[in-house]
Amino acid sequence: MPPALADHTKTLDAGAYVISASFLGEAAAFALGDGAVIFVTGEDELKIPAHDGAVLCAASGKNVLVTGGDDGKVLRFTAGDTPEPVGEAKGWIDAVALGPDGAVAWSCGKKVFARDGKRAVKSFDAPSSARGLAFAPKGYQLAVARYNGVSLWFPRVEGEPKELSWKGSHIDVSFAPDGRFVVTTMQENALHGWRVADAAHMRMSGYPGKVRSVDWTADGKWLATAGADAAILWPFQAKDGPMGKAPKELGIRPARVSRVAAHPKAGVVALGYEDGCVFMVRIADNAEIPVRDPDGQAITALDWDSIGARLAFGCEDGAAGVVTLPQG
Repeated sequence: MPPALADHTKTLDAGAYVISASFLGEAAAFALGDGAVIFVTGEDELKIPAHDGAVLCAASGKNVLVTGGDDGKVLRFTAGDTPEPVGEAKGWIDAVALGPDGAVAWSCGKKVFARDGKRAVKSFDAPSSARGLAFAPKGYQLAVARYNGVSLWFPRVEGEPKELSWKGSHIDVSFAPDGRFVVTTMQENALHGWRVADAAHMRMSGYPGKVRSVDWTADGKWLATAGADAAILWPFQAKDGPMGKAPKELGIRPARVSRVAAHPKAGVVALGYEDGCVFMVRIADNAEIPVRDPDGQAITALDWDSIGARLAFGCEDGAAGVVTLPQG
């Protein structure tokens, strides 16, 4: 651990592959490959057996964590509570998403489900297996990543979803914070994007590896991405997004970036690498602060709390930790 932050880091052995790291109130929450979720508050650790089998996917936001397992169950955790069952499917859960007003979505194969804040559940069959889900920042709309594109589904509206097409296998999906763009990660070493208003295409390629982690900066001006030996940040300030503009590179090292997490307020991105290293990097001038020394175990989970005072990380071997940034 770098000396500057060693005294501000709580480390733990989660005991299994860390699927996700997030914060629920004062507690850091780690969803694990063995089906459990560990909550860490100060020096206290609480491990809750959640799924009968592995946690396969997770989503978090506003003091809520939702997990999907290979037992076909979807569970919701809130600070200090045992999990609430919110959905299920006949098979393992491929993806989950959190939306406005308590909405939750999940998928199993081609079947996609959305439950609104009043617990009304709607479903539809995607053209192919739904690999990624994301709610729009405004309105009750869900983006569904699948083979050959994205379906934009309004669960409360009758009729077919709007289709955004591009050949290839689309793995995950996200909306820009202002809702103007939809971007997917692909099975190939690339991203693909659309402008929602007119379905104009944006292709972001050139990665040496698959992009398995993306995050939007708080102001929506940049999309930070993993998959290279630096974080690649695509500019989304203009009406055409990144088309015709060069991306910015942060944190170049002799290891690929495996996870990115944009600070919720400042122009800073946390980077986790395949060799276990963690950096914080300032976008404006590429200034770096080392957070964790490399140990050969890939960073698999990385997230900030809601005010950007704490950073949680997890690794493929079950090592995890919470870094509390010094104040002042």
